[in-house]
Amino acid sequence: MTSTLGTSSIAILPSRCRSSPSSSKPSLHPLSFTTEQSCGRKFYGGIGIHGFKGRPQFTVASVATEVNSVELAQKIASESQRPVYPFAAIVGQDEMKLCLLLNVIDPKIGGVMIMGDRGTGKSTTVRSMVDLLPEIKVVAGDPYNSDPEDPEFMGVEVRERTLKGDKLPVVLTKINMVDLPLGATEDRVCGTIDIEKALTEGVKAFEPGLLAKANRGILYVDEVNLLDDHLVDVLLDSAASGWNTVEREGISISHPARFILIGSGNPEEGELRPQLLDRFGMHAQVGTVRDAELRVKIVEERARFDKNPKEFRDSYKSEQEKLQQQISSARSFLSSVQIDQELKVKTSKVCAELNVDGLRGDIVTNRAAKALAALKGRDKVTAEDIATVIPNCLRHRLRKDPLESIDSGLLVIEKFYEVFS
Repeated sequence: MTSTLGTSSIAILPSRCRSSPSSSKPSLHPLSFTTEQSCGRKFYGGIGIHGFKGRPQFTVASVATEVNSVELAQKIASESQRPVYPFAAIVGQDEMKLCLLLNVIDPKIGGVMIMGDRGTGKSTTVRSMVDLLPEIKVVAGDPYNSDPEDPEFMGVEVRERTLKGDKLPVVLTKINMVDLPLGATEDRVCGTIDIEKALTEGVKAFEPGLLAKANRGILYVDEVNLLDDHLVDVLLDSAASGWNTVEREGISISHPARFILIGSGNPEEGELRPQLLDRFGMHAQVGTVRDAELRVKIVEERARFDKNPKEFRDSYKSEQEKLQQQISSARSFLSSVQIDQELKVKTSKVCAELNVDGLRGDIVTNRAAKALAALKGRDKVTAEDIATVIPNCLRHRLRKDPLESIDSGLLVIEKFYEVFS
């Protein structure tokens, strides 16, 4: 079984749910919380509770106990999690890797849509980001990963405690990556309200969903172009407002849901709705590697990983740590990066001449160029930085001409050099 605490998966092998003839009390694993009735699992506030179905019967003795339990769970998780292919070991696909790194440096870029052939490592690359994600401050025990300093990222309860002047227990935890399965129900994504408790006790009992867990983290949707329309509507709503509102039986509960939206898919399996496509800050195109030597290297590296994941990960440990340090440095350096007024005007001129709808293209291009400059350790954006990121920021925002044979990314580059020359 797997329980979830904060941002990490904890592999726990509980003893079987059983009861002896002499006692009606079931036998539980030491890390399980006491619950009632038959065997099962229930998620409460981001904590996967193993044992028996029913309402959990536990209380937190003190803030110190709560913080210690979080740290213990994170330590167990880091030792027992399923091995992930190292990001530094991925061969080629530089465009996709750059887009992902820029979004980690500046989450306000708005995510990335990765489209390409099947079997080109899209999902592997996205999931390999887990090792590189930096740590953030969160309020201990809060199901929404509330920021203890920024009211925009606080849940309602945490904000009320802040206004009262309460001291908030704070822990450091890695940015969370949440997978959104294609078959997920709307209740599982948005969360649901416990109607029985609301009617009998008169309180709003809310069970958070995947959007709550993804707040201040990454929400990854594989095969996003196959996602059901009703879930697409939910994502559009949350991505637009940054909040998720659940309406059930006259009860309304809202919580922050600001996340980096990452999607991947194969264009042969269907197009994405324009409204959702526009919500992705950047768009990366992935192609199959044609070079024979590179293909052999990829196959050999994958075989090494499958044979001994731990040894393979250890061989890339220094490169991973170097990349982590580079990301951490860029995030702290980002606020000091400047972009000249002349470059801003030329960037907007490119967007205008390409007939890009709205201003998202201008905003995202400026943000991505700054993040790239920070990644390179510079405090000033150059025209070269803009040239690198502008195809990924505008490609998916162009109006499609069915008679046009040129790739939209090439159209953007041509217009860029025409304006910037």
